[in-house]
Amino acid sequence: MKLILKLIAGIMAGILLGFFAPDAVIRILLTVKSLGGQLIGFTIPLIILFYITSGIASLPKNSGSLLGKTVALSYGSTVIAGSLAFIVASSVITGLPAPDQTTTDAGAKLTSFISLEIPPMFGVMTALATAFLFGVGISITNSIRLKEIADDGRSIIDLLLSKVIIPLLPFYISGIFAEMAAEGTVFTTLKTFGVVLALAVFMHWVWITIQYTITGLALGLSPIKLIKNMLPAYFTAIGTMSSAATIPVTLRQTRNNGVDESIANFTIPLCATIHLSGSTITLVTCSTAVIALSQHIALPSLVEMLPFIMMLGITMIAAPGAPGGGVMAALGLMASMLGFGEAELALMIALYMAQDSFGTACNITGDGAISLWVNKFAQKQPASTNSPQQAD
Repeated sequence: MKLILKLIAGIMAGILLGFFAPDAVIRILLTVKSLGGQLIGFTIPLIILFYITSGIASLPKNSGSLLGKTVALSYGSTVIAGSLAFIVASSVITGLPAPDQTTTDAGAKLTSFISLEIPPMFGVMTALATAFLFGVGISITNSIRLKEIADDGRSIIDLLLSKVIIPLLPFYISGIFAEMAAEGTVFTTLKTFGVVLALAVFMHWVWITIQYTITGLALGLSPIKLIKNMLPAYFTAIGTMSSAATIPVTLRQTRNNGVDESIANFTIPLCATIHLSGSTITLVTCSTAVIALSQHIALPSLVEMLPFIMMLGITMIAAPGAPGGGVMAALGLMASMLGFGEAELALMIALYMAQDSFGTACNITGDGAISLWVNKFAQKQPASTNSPQQAD
């Protein structure tokens, strides 16, 4: 919550400085924005490499078909949620006002004091392919040394995010909005912000309702009662902004829905890592809005957007547990697959962070529905095989 307040303060300060501050002050903000953008761009492939490698290598072993079914349900939920979000968002957002095409002379002349390029060590797709190669390889060979390297690399990136990049975000966002204010496009952007944030939260609840309605009808349970039992976990996630920190409450409420304790202990921690339908809804909705605001990116069709959504479902495995981790992991895909530049990526960060807690709450609430299905599958198979207790 403190980070969200800081980001809001950064946005307001950027707008005021963009309108009223001397050019030298604005150029200082643009310098911070430029350096921050280069640092984020350099870090993105490292996030993907270490987080996905560590995540895949850490998946439970010897849990048989239940693991495969849990992963399939989680990925399917994420992709369908993202596709539904794009259909709704593209219909709603296309009716919003387009940004002004003209800019002021002041905005056109403003540049940062320092122009420093920090090229990434490798591209996003190279990082993704390498992460899968080593993640699966470590899982198969049980290589302790490589697993330790991946985990240590993840810890280092965790420190970089928590100590440098996340604290830098308010100043980075402030520079973006100062530039937009100087160019005269900030008010159109802010109008779109409100609509997009409301739409994202609305879509979260649409997806939660769909998940539990289908689950309840298929399993002979009351969808309303199932959702009601998960509300404590939902509101806890809003406060913590972390799926991992909410696991104890999610476990308790999932068991209250009738899920066997061993199944809950298996699925909830796993889904906290791989099932991020709420975050995907937010990212797709916000991406659609940013494309609509952009003057150089055409709004894609669902068929054109689907590869991005499918890759997003995989990349979400790399999402760091810190607030804003989902968007940080997805920035590379937005740049490589959607053509987002520095300004679009900064808008994505601001939009995502403004509702991060609600996306997290949708994630963990959906984890309860996945657990109900896995619990049903477990009841249909022999108790002596594919037991989830073997994953502990």
